[in-house]
Amino acid sequence: MLGTTYWHILAQKEGLVKRVDGREIKMVMARNEYVARVAMLLCFGTAILSLVVHWHLSASTTPVESSAIQTQGAATAADTTSLRKLGVSGPLQLLWAKVSTPKTLPFSAPAQQTKVVVDLSDRRVYVYRFGQVIASYPTGIGKKGWETPTGTFQVTQKQLHPAWRHPITGKVFPAGADSPLGDRWIGFWSDGRNQIGFHGTPDDELVGSAVSHGCLRMRNPDVRLLYEQVSLGTPVEVRH
Repeated sequence: MLGTTYWHILAQKEGLVKRVDGREIKMVMARNEYVARVAMLLCFGTAILSLVVHWHLSASTTPVESSAIQTQGAATAADTTSLRKLGVSGPLQLLWAKVSTPKTLPFSAPAQQTKVVVDLSDRRVYVYRFGQVIASYPTGIGKKGWETPTGTFQVTQKQLHPAWRHPITGKVFPAGADSPLGDRWIGFWSDGRNQIGFHGTPDDELVGSAVSHGCLRMRNPDVRLLYEQVSLGTPVEVRH
């Protein structure tokens, strides 16, 4: 009697039955099972839908990867042929193609876009960027018998705080405040023994004169700026 009263109260609260007996209790249990089955079907359907979406996205990205592989260079094609001869294919072949493809690194942007022109007649250095002069500096040039070579060259050396060896006596002057090369060196010519380039000087009054052994003497603040404006490979043209 007590159990029947409990189920009767519960059923009335849930609004499932109006009176309680064995049949009505079974009705409540059957409805609970129906709700559980519906929830299970919804979860199963959601899982199926997620798998379908994932498969669709994977299929749509495959042609992009294939197209990228087809555009690789001749070196990759040769490697792929070699791998096939060795019996390597599938994912391993794809991984090798991505790793072994060489990347061509061009000269740095400043080397391609910048050009230095030295005009010996007016003893100035001109820096061009995209065909426009962006800077101009006075310079000393080679004296008689040690004339600065003319022609087209490119920057081959850059050095901070360089030491200098006298081309005649062989004496070495260490780097420092009194170094004849100042605190920057930008080399663009060499005969295997001697070198010529832009450099600073502790004697600003000599800038603009023909007093060097072929190098281009610049004021230290100017050569520091030039040092930042050029890179290895930057063209240098020296003309009369």
